[in-house]
Amino acid sequence: MSASSEFAPVGRRLRKVHDKQSRIFEAAAALFAEHGFHGVTTQQISDRAEIAAGTLFRYAATKGELLLMVYNEDFRAALTDGAESARTEADTATAVIAMLRPLLEAGERHPGNTVVYQRELLFGSPADRYRCEGLALVDRLETMIAERLAADARAGGLESEKVGEQALLAGRSVFAAVHLLLARPATGAHPGHDARADLRAQVAQIVAGFFATVERKNE
Repeated sequence: MSASSEFAPVGRRLRKVHDKQSRIFEAAAALFAEHGFHGVTTQQISDRAEIAAGTLFRYAATKGELLLMVYNEDFRAALTDGAESARTEADTATAVIAMLRPLLEAGERHPGNTVVYQRELLFGSPADRYRCEGLALVDRLETMIAERLAADARAGGLESEKVGEQALLAGRSVFAAVHLLLARPATGAHPGHDARADLRAQVAQIVAGFFATVERKNE
């Protein structure tokens, strides 16, 4: 038996798995966009994907995990777009806002789904594959922000062993502010405030605080 014939069944199985996963993703994405998270059942998703309900749960154990699967892709695309936009900005705080803007725009397209996504990231099962992937994307965003802060600090002559550590803390603070903004439709916090303006002010404070902290540590 040739090597190619030995691996052919494995290749076919992988293609079938990929095909089913793609159909589930497309069905879930379309239904969540059309009806919102709470207006969709897993049976509807499996019906649209043309697979058995039992098969669906081999790819995602809960409806929340299906939403994570779909919205992780939006998050990943937003990070790529944000990183590209930030490269053209000379001012540090403006660059950080540029990183966040695609994420905010994605969240505003379906606020209800975005609230559920934030909830699943925070409180979903630690064993959920797609929650782990989502948290890795959060870490990527925080790291992107931290790297820009640290690079700008060093470019300004603020070299210190603490620059990276303080930059990462600032990056985490920025994501915390973003998370609260994205969850605002459910919390009803700060009615009448311009959420985008609030976030710009918070980012400016965090960036200014980061530079002030680094300066003090270098004195």
